[in-house]
Amino acid sequence: MRCCCDDYDDDSTLTTPLISSSVSVVIDSTATISPMNSHFAALSCPDTLRLIFEKLSLADLARSSCVCKTWNAVASDEDMVVEAFKAPWKLLDVVGKPCSRNFWRDNGIGKFAISHRILRGETVASLAVKYSSQVMDIKRVNNMMSDHGIYSRERLLIPISNPDILINGTCYIELDTYAKREVAVLYPGSKPGGKLRTLSNRVTSDRGKRRVIDSLKRSMQVDDGTAQYYLSISDGDPRAALSQFSSDISWERQTRLA
Repeated sequence: MRCCCDDYDDDSTLTTPLISSSVSVVIDSTATISPMNSHFAALSCPDTLRLIFEKLSLADLARSSCVCKTWNAVASDEDMVVEAFKAPWKLLDVVGKPCSRNFWRDNGIGKFAISHRILRGETVASLAVKYSSQVMDIKRVNNMMSDHGIYSRERLLIPISNPDILINGTCYIELDTYAKREVAVLYPGSKPGGKLRTLSNRVTSDRGKRRVIDSLKRSMQVDDGTAQYYLSISDGDPRAALSQFSSDISWERQTRLA
């Protein structure tokens, strides 16, 4: 009696290749998997993308937002960007919204400062010793030309020398009228008081920004829209805005001469 498998005992049958030698298989080793050429559904699923993007830095989020519309929608989400901004410093929270989204592009230690209310008899040098900082750094952050500038102010922004102070801290985004730029301000041992203080900060920020724009208009001799444009691309730094404007004017003059 024969077994049903006896029909396949022929050695030639067992050694016959599954793919005929006449069929050629072409594999493109240069192909890159992306949402544009892949059928992998996870690359276009917002929920899955959020889980992935939560692990990225600000720089990587910015790169991801340039891939396609779906990635841009997820990577540009405000909550996603704020979490990436806080992550390296283990911040508990960041309160307030910046005047420009360019604020979120950089979360280096220079973006943060301590708010110090000036007391009678204090000097820039004494504050530098107290906070283990440098006199020149304090003057640079507060846009001070000399030590005497301290007497016309109620507070100073102190550069952070020890990043550990930010751990589990809460920073408040403010446009300082003297520093003339937006800063994530830390209030050690205290915090701005409630909604009234928040509203006051917002009004002060708007007025401060208006003064900066008016100053740029006079310096550049341009209209309001042009001044706002250069201030926005310079992350709120009026000096950088003037520098960029001067560079553009020089380039235009050279182009005309050529």
